[in-house]
Amino acid sequence: MDYRIIPPEGWLEATATLPWSKSVAARQLVINSLAGVTPEAGYGMCDDTVAMADALLALNTASGHVTLNIDGAGTAMRFLTAVAAATPGADVTLTGNDRMLSRPIGPLVDALRSLGADIIYEGADGFPPLHVSGRRLAGGEVDIDATVSSQFVSALMMIAPAMERGLKITLRGEAVSMPYARLTACIMNQAGAETDIYGGDTVEIKPGKYHAAEYHEEADWSSAAPWYSIAALSGGEVTVTSLDGDSQQPDRRLADIFHLIGVNTEFLPDGSALLSAHPDADARIDLDMSPTPDAVPAVAVTCAMLGIPFSLSGTDTLRIKECDRAEALATELRKVGVEISFPSPGTMTWDGRRRPVTELPRFATYGDHRMAMALAPVALYVPGIVIEHPEVVSKSYPDFWKGLAEAGFMIIDADAPMPEGEEADD
Repeated sequence: MDYRIIPPEGWLEATATLPWSKSVAARQLVINSLAGVTPEAGYGMCDDTVAMADALLALNTASGHVTLNIDGAGTAMRFLTAVAAATPGADVTLTGNDRMLSRPIGPLVDALRSLGADIIYEGADGFPPLHVSGRRLAGGEVDIDATVSSQFVSALMMIAPAMERGLKITLRGEAVSMPYARLTACIMNQAGAETDIYGGDTVEIKPGKYHAAEYHEEADWSSAAPWYSIAALSGGEVTVTSLDGDSQQPDRRLADIFHLIGVNTEFLPDGSALLSAHPDADARIDLDMSPTPDAVPAVAVTCAMLGIPFSLSGTDTLRIKECDRAEALATELRKVGVEISFPSPGTMTWDGRRRPVTELPRFATYGDHRMAMALAPVALYVPGIVIEHPEVVSKSYPDFWKGLAEAGFMIIDADAPMPEGEEADD
């Protein structure tokens, strides 16, 4: 069932509860698995975390060949490729949905093969599905193309302590999303590893052993993005529970980004954060989004609705996410009169001009959770928008629609008539 979204009347004052960080959970699951702790089936609060936990459980308990279908969980595909390659005796086929089979994994496979891993492409070279025969890897030194995904670097980092000589990783090209590699290093160090990231292009991990660590169920900063957008577009306040201002998650940067767009962040003594609109948004936004690419949809949509021209660089990786997010954003924002341009690779801009809109937008979500959550707040400006396939949010934030309803939004069947008095203006 597609959803029609009607915003609350009057001034918005809401409280939102975020899911656990799937970035943190994925790394903790892998590291604890490498420390000999088998995860529980179904662990986690979203599809991606469950996929990672279930796949690690299957890998740890398999007595022969096992096929791991991780559907659309990109993090699981990258991390499990490395874990399986470094697990002696593992005999694994890694596969996923159609979109996953078109997402590149070649740089990681090349790096692992150079370290002695036995990995065979079962389809097109450079892409899943993969057949992995695990063995102990000696380690040493490896180069990797870091321009595609920081998850390739994180995958190598996490298996490095088990290598006889540890591992020195040299990053080739302009590394993307490096704050995620630093998050990986932080979680590894908490579990007993010795890591060092220096010079901006070198990561070194000493040989050693992990110790099992308690899971730190940290709220997901990435999932705060739609609530920042809601605060900005409503002119109201959202209290987000358990949002850690000292978090190592890269999307902690949302607080700084949205301050430019018109939202203050106040971290409260009880561990929550108050997001409140302020009137001093910048007249134009120029940002390098390479450290935080997952925030791009929310930033672009919010700026577009507020009429703030923008230039967002460092968006190269958007084209290999759950969908081509760059093209998807351009297509969907066109439905609200906004024409995004791509003046150069990895840069998206809007000049602030808007053309008239003659029909109520019906937004496609492209099987992408970030698209659904970024577009939902448009209802604050255009009541009655429709979000197609809203169930895609289960990938990272299954209770998102419940949270919107608790914030006062009306969420109804898209095929039902608009409630009386709620028709959008042309």
